[in-house]
Amino acid sequence: MNDIVSAAPNSRDLMLDVDARTRLAGSNRMEILLFSLGTEETFGINVFKVREVTDALPLTEVPNLPDRIEGVVSLRGNVIPVIALARWFGGDASGCDTMMVTEVSCHAQGFLVRSVDRIVRVEWDKVRAVGPALAGERNLVLAYTELPDGKLVSVLDVEQILADVFGESSVPDLAALGDNGTHVVFADDSQVARRQIVQVLDRIGVRHQQATNGVEAWQLLQSLAASAQADGVPLKQKLNLVLTDAEMPEMDGYVLTQRIKSDVRFKGIPVVMHSSLSSNANRAMGKSVGVDAYVPKFDPLMLADTLRPLLDKRAA
Repeated sequence: MNDIVSAAPNSRDLMLDVDARTRLAGSNRMEILLFSLGTEETFGINVFKVREVTDALPLTEVPNLPDRIEGVVSLRGNVIPVIALARWFGGDASGCDTMMVTEVSCHAQGFLVRSVDRIVRVEWDKVRAVGPALAGERNLVLAYTELPDGKLVSVLDVEQILADVFGESSVPDLAALGDNGTHVVFADDSQVARRQIVQVLDRIGVRHQQATNGVEAWQLLQSLAASAQADGVPLKQKLNLVLTDAEMPEMDGYVLTQRIKSDVRFKGIPVVMHSSLSSNANRAMGKSVGVDAYVPKFDPLMLADTLRPLLDKRAA
């Protein structure tokens, strides 16, 4: 069931309830802020991505900005780009005079929307990923969930939108681990994130298998554990590390981590959380369920530097 948490969200609501929201770790639930772009469709974004909601501020146009950035604003001493989301969905940005200030992968940006509605608490197992037939090459909707009144909510793929605006992070040459037989399982529901992770793992010479959500990852991990048991070998010969996103449909990374850490078959297998939720609160949530490291998306050098010592240790 989806519960209404706040009927009139504002910046004070968003910030004061951070401590309460961190207790959602391990509950397989998240809170999403509902908003409108002036169409009949209802959109949602994870509250932990939203720093504040404010009236739209006067924009300053800057030469050579990427397409679809309306301009920049100065907010508390920081200059941030502003994106009109309606334009991404073929709509009219006029009347979009509310700005959601978000923090994604350690970067702040503003999204212009028509209005914000309320905050609802959603169970991840009620969130359904967009299937391949609908996703396409650059789908901007990550998943759907249904409200008690039957209305569908489109959960935005913010990472894909930002990648389209600013371009995907390039992966430099990285020092390889060498042929040590390391094997990583990673889970992420974003197409752009999975592409980036594959590039890093390939550059450092690590074999890998991928999953698109926590349920799929857990099934894959169960299969590897069963295979190791059947072969009479330690699991570390088949699995050296798990890399997981935090927010994923059906089962999030916090619950996935809890399951791994509570199963003796995975004892000593490190879990690294790799998330665009880059605040200290999210790090605390990861720590509370036992992750061995937390890496904000997407810094290929930081990701490689975090994985390398853990994989070297496991290989040894």
